[in-house]
Amino acid sequence: MGQDATAIETYCVRLRAKSRDFPRRAALITSALIMSPITANLQAVRSRIERATRDAGRPAHSVALVAVSKTFAAAAVREAAAAGQRDFGENYAQEGVEKIGILADLALVWHYIGPIQSNKTRAIAEHFDWVHSIERAKIAARLSEARDPARGELQVCIQVNVSGEATKSGVAPDETALLARLVSKLPRLKLRGLMTVPEPTPDAQLQRRRFAQLRELRDKLNHEGFAMDTLSMGMSADLEAAITEGATLVRVGTAIFGERAA
Repeated sequence: MGQDATAIETYCVRLRAKSRDFPRRAALITSALIMSPITANLQAVRSRIERATRDAGRPAHSVALVAVSKTFAAAAVREAAAAGQRDFGENYAQEGVEKIGILADLALVWHYIGPIQSNKTRAIAEHFDWVHSIERAKIAARLSEARDPARGELQVCIQVNVSGEATKSGVAPDETALLARLVSKLPRLKLRGLMTVPEPTPDAQLQRRRFAQLRELRDKLNHEGFAMDTLSMGMSADLEAAITEGATLVRVGTAIFGERAA
């Protein structure tokens, strides 16, 4: 009889505990059910980054995510920002400037990651916080001239064409040191590191070799006296390989916002 009473009492305690926990569990389930695709995608990408960072034996939070929002409306950016995303990348100056104005209330960090036309340097320098795609001294000089000192230094990276593709933007690896020296002397610019967009390939080993090239080049330049702390490399399909080889910024668009309209 005593054992039966104890069993009944234990069951009642567990039932009461489950009842008290029910509202919290229901809220979590409801939240998951109504989670927007962008929010769900962001969580999935963050999990990939965390897992790749851990697998590479690197410190937590050593890799930052830049959500590439080109061609997507400001509303999509606002949705991602509501899910905690702060850094966004744009490839087109006019489109990016428009979004920055619309979303000024969010105080986001904006990265320009596309090719830079000379007639767009003022707009980029005036509105963006980062530029990843410097490949010519002339463009760097124009960005420097157009940057308002009141905004602080424009954080910049040099784009390097590690795969040597004729159609790909970026300076050749053996010409990077000269460009880096020129950029580092310009006022109102802060040379942070290197960026690359290697050829797309499903070959994980080739992915790693390309990213390793950029890391080794950054390390070589630092040995020569630079102080670059940034490797902007890795996108939706290859961010794990990039993180394994030392990426500090990964630029992810499709895996967050979905396929772009043709």
